[in-house]
Amino acid sequence: MLDAAVQVFSRRGYHAASMDEIAERAGISKPLVYLYLGSKADLFTACIRREAGRLREAITSVAEDGLAPQEQLWRGVNAFFGFVAQHREGWSVLYRQARGQGEPFSGEVAKMRRMIVETVAALIARAMAAEGVRKPAVEEDEVLALANALVGAGESLTEWLLDHPEESPEVTSARLMNLAWMGLSNVLRGKVWRPPAGPSR
Repeated sequence: MLDAAVQVFSRRGYHAASMDEIAERAGISKPLVYLYLGSKADLFTACIRREAGRLREAITSVAEDGLAPQEQLWRGVNAFFGFVAQHREGWSVLYRQARGQGEPFSGEVAKMRRMIVETVAALIARAMAAEGVRKPAVEEDEVLALANALVGAGESLTEWLLDHPEESPEVTSARLMNLAWMGLSNVLRGKVWRPPAGPSR
């Protein structure tokens, strides 16, 4: 039922999707859909939670503790884009549909995003420790800001990946790593860009 619902929601959008079509795709009667999953809003929430759980599992399952931070980040990024490529309809429900529907749906997506940001922030913190960077050289807020920037770039690149189905998730992952890690490696060594000195306008 959830597979059918994800397909319909991703193609029709939340408001245009009908329980009749979902039931037909699932091969069951509409009363059974209501019996097992409740209202249309309940069904949409169940779809969001399942796809968010799948994405969370895809990312966290590859970041093994014994790996170097750079390798952990690479694996997490690659798992993220791999999920998007393999579950395009699920990503559409999460990112394109749920975010624009307001509460409670947008709140479910916000929880998922916070989890991803916290995971990336933890990897950045580990990389800092590996490079010998300690507070107050880089504050906690700075780490969270960098993690948010990296996740935001990843979200933008998913649109590129979806619009270019011929491109592999690995290539897209390498693009993000080239953009983020090559610059981040300098930050970890204390080499940061600062505005040029001079009169402010």
